[in-house]
Amino acid sequence: MNPAKVTPQNYIDLLIASPKSVSAVEAARVQPAGADGPAHDAFTRLLQRLEPDPEPLWEEARLLVHRTAGVLVLDDTVLDKPYARHIELVGRHWSGKHHRIVQGIDLVSLVWTDGDRNVPCDYRIYHDSKQATKHDLFQEMLQVAKQRGFQPECVLFDGWYACLDNLKFLRDLGWKWLTRLKANRLVSVERKKARPLSETEVSAAGTDVWLPGYGLVRVFKIVATDGDIAYWACSDLESSALMRQKWAELSWSIENFHRGVKQCTEVERCQARSARAQRNHIGFALRAFLRLEHYFYTTGVSWYEAKTEIVRSAVRAYLAGPTIVLPTA
Repeated sequence: MNPAKVTPQNYIDLLIASPKSVSAVEAARVQPAGADGPAHDAFTRLLQRLEPDPEPLWEEARLLVHRTAGVLVLDDTVLDKPYARHIELVGRHWSGKHHRIVQGIDLVSLVWTDGDRNVPCDYRIYHDSKQATKHDLFQEMLQVAKQRGFQPECVLFDGWYACLDNLKFLRDLGWKWLTRLKANRLVSVERKKARPLSETEVSAAGTDVWLPGYGLVRVFKIVATDGDIAYWACSDLESSALMRQKWAELSWSIENFHRGVKQCTEVERCQARSARAQRNHIGFALRAFLRLEHYFYTTGVSWYEAKTEIVRSAVRAYLAGPTIVLPTA
């Protein structure tokens, strides 16, 4: 059997360098070898032949994290596919970006952060709730993280994942957690009649309440300048308002991660129809982001500036010898 002409590293480099198009045809056109380089079919075969697996991402990420420090943040995002009609993984999902139901691929991500670095460690694609719900994927990824030796300071996640099963699962792992709770979540003070959080006296400094089915948690009430009220809950009864603020700020790191993946790795631009090809493309995109994040951490050059410099070098080379000119007299 002849060796493959295109490797995963070739594809990852393409995602980092490309300012827009990542089609197989365009990938073949930009190869340094020109006509002697791999044809577009080689890139198509790469996406089809590999078994989709998050493990290669972890093999690269594990060198960049401290498993006994920092926090783990878990959330999902929708990769927009508004015009897709025949891509297998595309479904209709609620998008926090658009604030409505949109068409796309739902990516569930697990990110490790210490405040300076945002390192993706694991991911899953949510597609069919009959196979696995998002809560199943939540528990699966955290269980894998436990097996990999993680002992985070805290696990941070959106209020959508704050069901009793997930909270008990984290307690069984022996991990602290912080999340937002809805105003209508039932709690009780001193184990009296359960009432919605909105009808319970909660202070910004933290109030211990009984969460039915779980036990005691510390809840913080945060009133924004525009009057909006948010409730944060933490399993650590010794946590202070300052610690809650620190962890809450770290929880936004996954939003930065999802934005960076979408804007810098072309994760939404693959038009392959098969689920296998889409899964492999997403995996390569996350590994491309890992390289951009490491480059940012070691050099101080942002993801966006790093990609711009690649384009800038190409423009500089063209200006040194323009080829699109008018005929001279």
